[in-house]
Amino acid sequence: MSWMKGDLLSKTRRLVGGLATREPVWLKAMEASPPPVFPRSNGKIQKIVLPEDPYVRKFANKHPGTKIDDPAKISAFIPDQARVYGCRVLELKEHGISEGDAMSVANMEYLSERKEMKKAYKRLKELAVMQDKDPPPKPYPSAKKGLITQSKTSTKDRFQTPSVRRLVNQLKNEKDVLLQDRTGGSANQDNWIDE
Repeated sequence: MSWMKGDLLSKTRRLVGGLATREPVWLKAMEASPPPVFPRSNGKIQKIVLPEDPYVRKFANKHPGTKIDDPAKISAFIPDQARVYGCRVLELKEHGISEGDAMSVANMEYLSERKEMKKAYKRLKELAVMQDKDPPPKPYPSAKKGLITQSKTSTKDRFQTPSVRRLVNQLKNEKDVLLQDRTGGSANQDNWIDE
């Protein structure tokens, strides 16, 4: 269907030229001032790449515990640690520092900030114990421990949910009834031969 290709103006011109339809009132006005033509992507969508992306990847490889798993945090106003690291490296490079030195300075800044946060958390924890309150959540939880606790809670929750427990008990009861009855179709399929 080659006659369907093109924009509205070219399609209408072909239909009018082929005497398939009569000329619309708006065609001359549209030819005088045609609509803007926007470029097409031709099926190739370019990946959005920011200047700090290579440094963000290097930071994520060096510190795997800082990866964000929660999709709600990705769209937060506060950038993640890897993005801050990448922007800091670019900022230092603009001041004339070499790439390797800029990365090591930004890494030292990150580690010192993390150390300060851990000290502050330790102090908050001590204060919470003195006041008989629950300690605040950790600012930098371990990635491995987080994955382990997530998997443990999900397997435990599977059997502790009341609806699942009811379903399991119902299935157990049906199985017991079928085993006691022995005339059910699914419990003993060879039963019809014996009769």
